[in-house]
Amino acid sequence: MAGSLDGKVAVITAGSTGIGFGIAQAFVAEGASVVLGNRSEEKGAYALERLAVGDRAVFKATDALVRDEVDALIDFAVAHYGTIDILVNCAGGSDGWAMIDSLSDEAWQKAFDWNCSSAFWATRRALATMLPKQSGRIINISSIEGKHASKMAVSHYIMGKHAMNGLTKATAAEYAQQGIRCNAICPGPIETELMKDAGAQVASAAGITYEQFLDEFAQDTMTKELNTVEQVAGMALLLAGPLGNGMTGTLYNVDAGTVPY
Repeated sequence: MAGSLDGKVAVITAGSTGIGFGIAQAFVAEGASVVLGNRSEEKGAYALERLAVGDRAVFKATDALVRDEVDALIDFAVAHYGTIDILVNCAGGSDGWAMIDSLSDEAWQKAFDWNCSSAFWATRRALATMLPKQSGRIINISSIEGKHASKMAVSHYIMGKHAMNGLTKATAAEYAQQGIRCNAICPGPIETELMKDAGAQVASAAGITYEQFLDEFAQDTMTKELNTVEQVAGMALLLAGPLGNGMTGTLYNVDAGTVPY
């Protein structure tokens, strides 16, 4: 697949760390130019240093919870490269973890905006560029928790990822005949920087250790192993490239056999 993304422009929210950065690495290796969004200027600069592809990678500080900043990220990509071919909605997460009986309204709403509204805002803005040329790929980074509910104290995250999956299917249905493909990737557990931080807090809220939290995820899989960033990036590359043209409206698991559908 060498050079499968030559000349393409990809925008990746939360693109300077974790899964987003892994996808950026895979995309630039196949010839794409990438625009990375993230809140941290420091992490953005470090990501560009690691990619080391000159003007084929740029960064714009973006808070995915702020609609105007998400819009500005898309506008920046168009202004800098002239177009957008691929959008990867990777921003997502939750905080304020608690069981449903004590979960706050604020944590619930933030989880919805973080996981679903941010993807909606970016998709809506990107479609303004994709529709006139009748071409585009939208990849939403969801989760296996968007297909089931297996962990305690994360109902708001589960809700947000289920909503993202619904947005994926709706986008695919509305724009399939205009050359735009939209899919979601549902990763299993991956020990990213975010997982190390958030996972420890979720584990505490659920009354278990972080090591027990990770082992629960691993034991849910067929392989008894956690997934890797590179595995998710490989699926994103398939969906973004020429072979992904016949794939839309689908939720693809990269989960070591955790979810049976």
